[in-house]
Formats: sequence, structure tokens, C-alpha cells
Amino acid sequence: MAEGEAGEPGRSHYAVAGRSGAAGDVTVRRRRGAIAELGEALRGLIEQAVATEVPEEDLHRVAEQIREATTQLSGQARGRAQLPSADDLLDGIRMYNPVTGSGNGLAPPLHIEIAGDTAVGTCTLGLAYEGPPTCAHGGVSAMLLDQLLGYATSAAGHPGMTVQLDATYRAPVPLQTPLRLTAWVTGVNGRRVTARGAIATAAEPDTVLVEASGIFVGLRPEQAARLFGAVHPDAADPAVGHD
Repeated sequence: MAEGEAGEPGRSHYAVAGRSGAAGDVTVRRRRGAIAELGEALRGLIEQAVATEVPEEDLHRVAEQIREATTQLSGQARGRAQLPSADDLLDGIRMYNPVTGSGNGLAPPLHIEIAGDTAVGTCTLGLAYEGPPTCAHGGVSAMLLDQLLGYATSAAGHPGMTVQLDATYRAPVPLQTPLRLTAWVTGVNGRRVTARGAIATAAEPDTVLVEASGIFVGLRPEQAARLFGAVHPDAADPAVGHD
């Protein structure tokens, strides 16, 4: 794997072998751009909503404006068993992934690149992720590591679903601070893959704040088809059915 490979925003898992990594046709690219713009706006809104101390009348007024915007978006909505039109499972693009999706207002989002045999993620967590004062909620750290460990397994050619995740919290993860996450595969035994990962700050990458180990199991073709085949034909591919 080349340095910096597969770092496209919105990619939640490594592209299936043999894919070109093309971003799609012009229409899809434009839609992804609009989705990412909305996602960025939503992240800004959420961050200000949890930080604001404006008077209550302003809160009521903004809440009504948000309800109006929600009504506009609800005119055409997909169901649970429908893949977003801007996604490309074989290319690893999931615009609404809650960790990496640039279109998801809940995502930091985590940006992932491959450096040698290591998946490297970068993000900054705002006040919306606060657990203890000034620090990230422990569940958020686990979610970030679960995503990155899964990315590392797919990049290594052994994608799978999480069956076990163990996290050790060594120190609080600070908010509003650039973070650097790393993950790598430590063992492969048939369809069973183990991986490890860690969270540190970008300023002190050698000081581990949270570390995790995970076990991932690759789906059999019939399992992927049973679980995800009704969503989209590509979803029945075991190489992408894990995300």
C-alpha cells in the first residue's frame, strides 16, 4: 500500500481490490459536494448549539428555523433498506458514515490515510463529543478506534465485522485538539483478524491516550447476501458488507 493511499474524504473502508478509486461521474461528484457542504453546516450548527449561551427566545426562534429546514429535506427521503445515491460501496465511499462521512453532521469527520501497513486517522473533536468536562466521551473514543481498526483490516485485504473490541483508557482525550489515531493488523487466522490501535494528540503522537484491540471476522458470501443483499447488489460482496 502506497504512502497516503485511499485518503479520499467520505471513504469509510478501503476500496475493493481492482477498483480505480475514481470519484464517480460529474453528477455524483456534484451531489457529494452538496452533501459534504450540508454536513459541514450541520457540524457547525451542532457545535454552536452545544456551546451557545444566547437568551431562550433566541433558542426558540432558531429551533423553529431548524424545523422548517427539516421539512425541506424530508420531501425526498430514503428508507432503511435503500443505499444513498451518492455512495459507492466498492470504492469505500459512505457519505453518511457516523465516523468518516463528510455528509453526516454527527461525524468529526475522521480522515484516514494509509502509511505503509498502518491506517492513520486525523480529526478534532468539538464540544458535541464532551463526556467529562473538557474531554471526549469514552464511547466516542471507542467508536473512532472501531472504525479505524476496521479500516486497517480492509486495507490489509481482510475485511470483516467487529466481534470484539477491548479499549484501555490511559488518559483523557482532549476536546478541540487535533488528534492522531493509528491502527494496524496484528494477526490473521482464516476469516478471523486481529488489530490494534491507539489515540494520541497530533502534538504528542507517542503519548497514548486510549488504545484498543479488536477481533474482526470476514463474512462468508452467503452471510453477506443474507444480511445486506436486499439493500444493493454490491452490499452482498463480503469485501464491503462489514461497514
